[in-house]
Amino acid sequence: MENRTELTWFILMGVSDDPSLQLPLLITFLLIYIITLVGNLGMILLILLDSQLHIPMYIFLSNLSLVDFCYSSTITPKVIAGIITGDKIMSYNACASQMFFFANFANVENYLLVSMAYDRYAAVCKPLHYATTMTTQVCACLVIGCYICGFLNASIYTLNALSVSFCSLNVIHHFFCDIPAVMIVSCSDRHINDLILKSLASFNIFFALILILISYMFIFTNILKMHNTSGYQKALSTCASHFTAVSIFYGTIIFMYLQPGSSHSMDTGKIASVFYTMVIPMLNPLVYSLRNKDVKSAFTKIVLRSR
Repeated sequence: MENRTELTWFILMGVSDDPSLQLPLLITFLLIYIITLVGNLGMILLILLDSQLHIPMYIFLSNLSLVDFCYSSTITPKVIAGIITGDKIMSYNACASQMFFFANFANVENYLLVSMAYDRYAAVCKPLHYATTMTTQVCACLVIGCYICGFLNASIYTLNALSVSFCSLNVIHHFFCDIPAVMIVSCSDRHINDLILKSLASFNIFFALILILISYMFIFTNILKMHNTSGYQKALSTCASHFTAVSIFYGTIIFMYLQPGSSHSMDTGKIASVFYTMVIPMLNPLVYSLRNKDVKSAFTKIVLRSR
């Protein structure tokens, strides 16, 4: 405890040390963050303003956009500010806060994707009972449950990461206080802490994936039984956006957190981290808006109304 409390700050190495890359990185991250803000906040505003979108599918989508906005904002502004000012120092408390909020929002998104898969299952496999299955109360309970799971998991992740001792070595080879990157600079035996991290991350990811895959197994089985071409296409388009978001999110998360420690390269990890901390929050609203007729229709109506 004495060693841990003596360390009051960390040095973040950033995405790259190459001076020639700083301006391209700054422009790229700034554009990504602006698109993320406009896309996610625009999606939330669109759903709030159009009463026809006040249904479970879009309630989940608005919360997904809120979470994407929040966890991108936990990381990206600090990275942009670091590139502009050259300040790579982050206090111990700020690092702990960043770890907690990022883990919190990432876990909320994890379980929101599960809730959205269940919603799609109810819509495709039980369309006649959809209104009674996905009531406002059920939808609210699922959303609240996602936030509670995110908070509890983030608390365990953060306490586990900060329970190790930190001595004079305080250089983090990353552009934000990611839990594995912070634990690497610890000067104590972290075998048990690594085991807790991998076990909890594996449980959360694979438990969510199994539930999503079960939902899609029933969905695709039901789609194959359809003889109506229009119903077949509608069911596929209903699930396509969510399936795309799931593939991108879990692919990068598994690559980053569940690969063996011996094969873990921080440089490779940085690239994957840029993808899931910045690119995915930017892509989600684009994926859902470009492939969703209801969203495009609502956007058109609001633009015409404003004119």
